[in-house]
Amino acid sequence: MGENLPRVPGGAQLHSDTLRRPVRTLRVKMVILGSSGVGKSSLALRFVRDEFRSPSPTVGCAYLTRVVHLSDVTLRFEIWDTAGQEKYHSVTPLYYRGAHAALVVYDISKRETFVRAQVWLKELEKQYIPGSTVMCLVGNKGDLDQERQISVQEGQALANDRSLFFTETSVLSGDQISELLLGIAHRVYECIGGQQGGLSEWKETPLIDLHRRDTFTPFASCCKIGP
Repeated sequence: MGENLPRVPGGAQLHSDTLRRPVRTLRVKMVILGSSGVGKSSLALRFVRDEFRSPSPTVGCAYLTRVVHLSDVTLRFEIWDTAGQEKYHSVTPLYYRGAHAALVVYDISKRETFVRAQVWLKELEKQYIPGSTVMCLVGNKGDLDQERQISVQEGQALANDRSLFFTETSVLSGDQISELLLGIAHRVYECIGGQQGGLSEWKETPLIDLHRRDTFTPFASCCKIGP
């Protein structure tokens, strides 16, 4: 059965807490799918910076990261914001394969985006293994309620039929954005984090100071410009 995203436990938080930060950091690949103009890039920006701006259409795919602290673990979300234009459809599977979380987004004021969302869901079902991906249907642009073409009940019915989680958001106002991200984080860790080979640990790569003369540069001896 589909269901709304669960209420988040008190131990989950979005802000940094360096004094109580858990030791382990696990990587979570999350992909955002949907038609062009439904607000995928704005949703990703809300996740990462909690701000809104009208973006230009995504070309291919954009990549962002966001750290979420739960009570006993840190999840590092690697967010893939895919292009919604039809011309990029054939390459999109390259980005969502192996995703631990997938958000399929539609615009509640445009029925064609809801129809298109069902196409994305069918595509996802060909790629993911049940239990390995947390999938969520997101009805965005809740601020356009007076222009609504898809009711909450219709969105929920589709989620129920596909056994998805469901919520409505507004990236313009920020309504339900934090709740959505925290709910996904909790569900991913609960369903996938404990599985063998489920979530890999992330370790920060040390930065190399290229201005230091004693810094080893592996490309210096093998690469050159010109003949």
